[in-house]
Amino acid sequence: MTVNELLDAKSVKIPLSAPSKEEAIRLLVDSLAEAGSLSDKAAYLEAVLQREATGSTGIGFGVAIPHGKSPGVAKAGIAFAKLDQPLEWASLDGKPVQAVFMIAVPQEAAGNEHLKILIAISRKLIDEEFRGKLLAVANYDELAALLADI
Repeated sequence: MTVNELLDAKSVKIPLSAPSKEEAIRLLVDSLAEAGSLSDKAAYLEAVLQREATGSTGIGFGVAIPHGKSPGVAKAGIAFAKLDQPLEWASLDGKPVQAVFMIAVPQEAAGNEHLKILIAISRKLIDEEFRGKLLAVANYDELAALLADI
């Protein structure tokens, strides 16, 4: 399964205006629900917030990848936001976050699928040129084109 197969235009927010990490997470959960990925929005939100409480999903390079295992996920999906203002995320490198990928995977499939998606995105984010292009995307089509080979 590719990243683009999990991405829906309804779950791409460019730009996203949020005053805090928690609000950005809530808005991305809403977008996944709108895209049809969630059967129980509250359960998935709780799972994401619990995961965030165990350690920041701010991986560095201005990017966060919040996620959670939950029976509230009806089908795998990815949400993406390019924030209009960088947010403090307790990132590994201490820098604020400008882009957020949120990964939703049904609990029964969470193991392998969840990790494959995280690894695929993380590998691309190591590339400085890719990160620059990611932060320059202006809409869903540009994002989908950039993510086409993941």
